[in-house]
Amino acid sequence: MLAYTYIAKGDFQLREKPRPTLQSSRDAIVRVTLSSICTSDLHIKHGSVPRAVPGITVGHEMVGVVEEIGADVASLRPGDRVAVNVETFCGSCFFCRHGWVNNCTDPDGGWALGCRIDGGQAEYVRVPYADQGLTKIPSGVTDRQALFAGDILATGYWAADLAEVQPGDTVLLLGAGPTGICTLQSLLLKEPGAVIVCEKDSQRRAFVERRYPQVTAVGPEEVREAVAARSRHGGADAVVEAAGVPETFRLAWECARPNSVVVVVALYDEAQVLPLPEMYGKNLTFKTGGVDGCRCGEILEHIAAGRLDTTPLITHTYPLSRIQDAYDLFEQRRDGVIKVAITPDR
Repeated sequence: MLAYTYIAKGDFQLREKPRPTLQSSRDAIVRVTLSSICTSDLHIKHGSVPRAVPGITVGHEMVGVVEEIGADVASLRPGDRVAVNVETFCGSCFFCRHGWVNNCTDPDGGWALGCRIDGGQAEYVRVPYADQGLTKIPSGVTDRQALFAGDILATGYWAADLAEVQPGDTVLLLGAGPTGICTLQSLLLKEPGAVIVCEKDSQRRAFVERRYPQVTAVGPEEVREAVAARSRHGGADAVVEAAGVPETFRLAWECARPNSVVVVVALYDEAQVLPLPEMYGKNLTFKTGGVDGCRCGEILEHIAAGRLDTTPLITHTYPLSRIQDAYDLFEQRRDGVIKVAITPDR
């Protein structure tokens, strides 16, 4: 089968590999019907993910059809359409029992697919702990609608919960890339009073303005004034940083009101600094890390009900045989690209 493979820093190649087989009684083999490229894949390519293992098939955003299941898989059958979770988790360790599945203690726990074990930018993928890692797609929900439920939409949904947004709150979202838009949709479910989206890219700001007219979209040079004009207590009641650059990291705590929550879901290419003397007295709560993506069922219910819709993020579609072209487009952010869907060639 064709599989897009991490060879070394800066080098991904489309290779012919054997079709995966069951390695455990809790595995499933999924035929990939649609996948996508994530910014995290670019972080692997750039050498920013030390855990990534050379030789693995990359990709962790995918949907497909169950082809084969292990003897101990209870909730799935061959032929089921499924969304694949970015997280691998056993469901029974201390962290899983608390819902902190990103820190599952299994050797393959956390972000494994497309990082430490073979992922889904391929024709087939093996999914460990299939009862936890696969979620049935409701009838009436298309592959394109479900594509991001296991990763960037799960991240946005998780971030909105971490932010502890209450109805009527003023919320600042930094970054209107794919994860930012998924976070925005999830935040709007919380019924905030005002949402300010800070994004330096004018095309992305225009996308927000077209799709979400109830939201205020501004550039970095305007964000402080925009937050001040819409805040009752000296800053945003909640801030989500989804951009991942030093400027937005600083804006996140600067624009937050005292005693608020700052959620950092961005992945940075280099270390950031918390200037604690400058922040002293704001009494901020920072929440950060990898998504605990164990609520895909809820997310798919929202999609089925029309409350979440990420299909407008898919601006381009390429066959797997042209995935290198898709990566080039995505990495260089050409032609208004937001997300690229990858289809099988067959």
